[in-house]
Amino acid sequence: MLLIPAIDLKDGHCVRLQQGDMELATVFSEDPADMALHWLKKGARRLHLVDLNGAFAGKPKNEAAIKAILKVVQEYALDNDIDEIPVQLGGGIRDLDTIERYLDAGISYVIIGTAAVKSPGFLHDACGAFPGHIIVGLDAKDGKVATDGWSKMSGHEVIDLAKKFEAYGVESIIYTDIGRDGMMGGVNIEATVKLAQAVKIPVIASGGVHNIKDVEDLCAVQEEGIEGVICGRSIYEGTLDLASAQLRADELTDGE
Repeated sequence: MLLIPAIDLKDGHCVRLQQGDMELATVFSEDPADMALHWLKKGARRLHLVDLNGAFAGKPKNEAAIKAILKVVQEYALDNDIDEIPVQLGGGIRDLDTIERYLDAGISYVIIGTAAVKSPGFLHDACGAFPGHIIVGLDAKDGKVATDGWSKMSGHEVIDLAKKFEAYGVESIIYTDIGRDGMMGGVNIEATVKLAQAVKIPVIASGGVHNIKDVEDLCAVQEEGIEGVICGRSIYEGTLDLASAQLRADELTDGE
C-alpha cells in the first residue's frame, strides 16, 4: 500500500484546498521542490502533483515548479541508489503534446480528469499513444462524477465511466470523494471498495485521510484492488506521520 504525498501547486507555491475551493487555499510552502525532498526523506515512494492553476485554466501553469520538483526527485533517486521514484501529475492536461512534454521531462504518469469526461476520445488517443502512462482521475460526490475543478456535476455514474476508461487502457484510477477532500473526515472506504471491485485495474484512494486508522482501514481492503492512497492535509498538519504510516502499511500488506 503506497502512501502518496500530494503537492498541490498554486501560483508556484505548495498549497492545500478544502473541497477544491481555490479561495480556501492554505500555503504550506513557498518552495515545492523543497517540500518534495522533505516527503522523499520521509520515505515517500511516489509523489502526486496537481497544477491547480492549470486545472482551472485548461492548460499548464506551474511548469517551472514541476520541473524543479522533478530535478530534486531525480537527484534524490540517484544519490540513494533508487531505480525510480514515480511522479504522477494532473491539472490542465488537454492535449497529446502536453502529455508528451511532461513525460519527456520525467513525469511517470499523467492524470487526466475533466478532459476524460468531456472528451473521451482524447483519453482514448492518449492511452493509445502513451500506454502505461495514463491515469484517469474520477472525482465524485454521491456516486456522480464532477468536472472543471469540481465546480460542475456531470451526471455520469463513477462505475460506468471507470469501466469505459478501463477498456480504453488506462493504467489506474484515482478516486476522490470530493465531499471529503481536505476535510480530514475519513476516507470513503465503501465507495472506494465498490469501485475497485468493479474494475480490474488498480484504484488509488483520495480524499479525507486523517490519521493512521484511515491507513489501516485501507490496508484491510487492499486486496480488493486498492493500490495506494493520496495524503494531503493530514501529513501537512501532522495528524498523520508519513514515515511511520508507511511503515505500518508495509507491516499490514507485506510492503505491497
